[in-house]
Amino acid sequence: MSDPTRNAPGLTLIGRKTSINVQKVRWLLLELGQDHAHEELGGAFGGLQTDEFAALNPNRLVPVLIDGDLVLWESNAILRYLARRYSPGGIEGANPAQIAQADMWMEWFQNRPLPQLTTLFYQTVRLPLAERDAGLRDAAAARLNEAYSLLDRHLDGRDFLVGDTLSLGDIVVGTSLFRYFTLAFERPALPALETYYDRLQTRAAYRKGAMVSFESLRAKES
Repeated sequence: MSDPTRNAPGLTLIGRKTSINVQKVRWLLLELGQDHAHEELGGAFGGLQTDEFAALNPNRLVPVLIDGDLVLWESNAILRYLARRYSPGGIEGANPAQIAQADMWMEWFQNRPLPQLTTLFYQTVRLPLAERDAGLRDAAAARLNEAYSLLDRHLDGRDFLVGDTLSLGDIVVGTSLFRYFTLAFERPALPALETYYDRLQTRAAYRKGAMVSFESLRAKES
């Protein structure tokens, strides 16, 4: 990796664009109009096992955000920092109730859909056909559809998850929808969620930050 030092001015995002956790940070940076450097590490780019990277994140995971002498890891913590630092009273929420509701959806996603989406992603994309487990795939798909059916009911009559404007809850949940709607598995009709996804796609920052092809992650068959 290059040498983004802790005293360097400006923002640096570290992590491959195909990582869903990197995508949500990148989307927010673009949404806020924050100029930043972006260094792709992890996956095919490598670089996570170096001592230099471990000094930034001892977990050896992406994303990492460097802002001057501040180094942050854990994507949701990064999102909250960026919102408070560069959009106070804005995208994080205008009052404690809005902030708490956005937090609620962030935590919901981490605990409910994300484990199922991760399993489904591995069972349909990352693993070679011979290593896939149809039982795991189908169970994850069923639980994921159940979670997003709940989300569909919440979004009925709403433009965004909280209030009338984009929030951090939308950043976290919305980033996942590109994969949800493009992975090869059976989905129920979710009209409110589909309309919400269409609405997000009108945002240039969403298209650039979250709608990132995952074909490079697909397992190569011999």
